[in-house]
Amino acid sequence: MLHQTCDLGPIRAVTASITATPQGCEAEFRLDGHVPAIILPPHAAPERMDNLWQTTCFEIFWQPLGGTYYREFNLSPSGRWAAYDFDSFREGMRDAPVEAIAITCSNDEAGLVLKASIAAELPSPAQVALNAIVEHPDGAMQFWALAFAPGKPEFHSEACRQLIIER
Repeated sequence: MLHQTCDLGPIRAVTASITATPQGCEAEFRLDGHVPAIILPPHAAPERMDNLWQTTCFEIFWQPLGGTYYREFNLSPSGRWAAYDFDSFREGMRDAPVEAIAITCSNDEAGLVLKASIAAELPSPAQVALNAIVEHPDGAMQFWALAFAPGKPEFHSEACRQLIIER
C-alpha cells in the first residue's frame, strides 16, 4: 500500500514476494507504472553502500518472532546493497554479516523488476516487511509497504512486518 501522505504519481502499484531458502532468502519487487518518470540510480558495481534509501530503493526487514532484534536489507536498482542489524527499534545499528547479495534489475517504460538473492543467516520463523521507496524528479518520495503504523512513514515500525516466514 502507498502511504496516505504520498501522491500516487507515475507508479501505480508495487508488488513483492519473498521466499526463505537454506542460504537466506530470495525476493522480488515489481513497480508498475511509467518508470521513465521516476529517478533510478545508475547501474554500479555490486557493493555494500549506505544511504541507498535516499532514492528509489527496496527494503526487507526480518525479525525473529517474539524478538526485538531485526535485520534490514536495502536493495538498489543500481546493484548496490546494504544490510544492518538493530537490537531494537532504531537502536544498536551496525553492519550485518552477509555472505553474499546478488541483485538483478530490469525495466522498461511500463515497469521494473528487481530480484535479490541473499545469503545470510536469517532466523525462522520471522515476521517480515517488504518496502519500496520511489523518488520522483521533483524530489518527492513515495513510500510503499504491506502496512503502516499511524503517523509518518516509518519502515522500522513492527507494524510494517506483516508477513510470517518459516523454513
